[in-house]
Amino acid sequence: MATVIKFKDDLNTSALRNLEQKQEIFIDCEATGLKINRDRLSLVTIFDGDKTCFIIQPSKEYHCPNLVSLLANNKISKCAHYMRFDAAFLSYFLRCEIKGEITCTKVMSKIARGNSSHSLRDLIFEFAGKKIDKKLGTNTDWSKDLETFSESEVNYCINDVLFLPKIKLALTKILKREKGRFDLYKQTIQWLPVRVKLDSNGFEDMDVWSHS
Repeated sequence: MATVIKFKDDLNTSALRNLEQKQEIFIDCEATGLKINRDRLSLVTIFDGDKTCFIIQPSKEYHCPNLVSLLANNKISKCAHYMRFDAAFLSYFLRCEIKGEITCTKVMSKIARGNSSHSLRDLIFEFAGKKIDKKLGTNTDWSKDLETFSESEVNYCINDVLFLPKIKLALTKILKREKGRFDLYKQTIQWLPVRVKLDSNGFEDMDVWSHS
């Protein structure tokens, strides 16, 4: 199990410096809902790809200069399961652009595997052999005081990022095995900034980026 470090308001300088040494980080966000213009960003969880997970509860004013610096660092790759959601909420509330090479394991799965399930829960079971319970996602107040989180709630947060390296590796192998799929995925993910801007402005469509 990874070490978990919690931060209120923002990453501290030491954590930022440590994460800046990584080639890739793995990200997940919790929010009060799925609509940018109605709901708000509650938590950001970051896995360093090694042994440490950071859970950040942004300040109410969303003044998080260290977190913004990390997200805007184009030398560090960023991976999330549903990057359309994470990038949209991070960009909207933290007023920053997510830079560096971007990976979305949900889009990878959709292009690699067609009719298979693309939920994070099912991908974790298939590629990491672990069953996780996602019911807490809709039954928890993610905006409550971070220090009051139960062990189950903390584990829920970190499970959303801990298995992403294995999932990414497995899906990359499938995409490269299937003719033309890896190139198609790379072309698709390049459109993410435009998709995020559309979502932020209320233009939500049913397409490959869809949660369903």
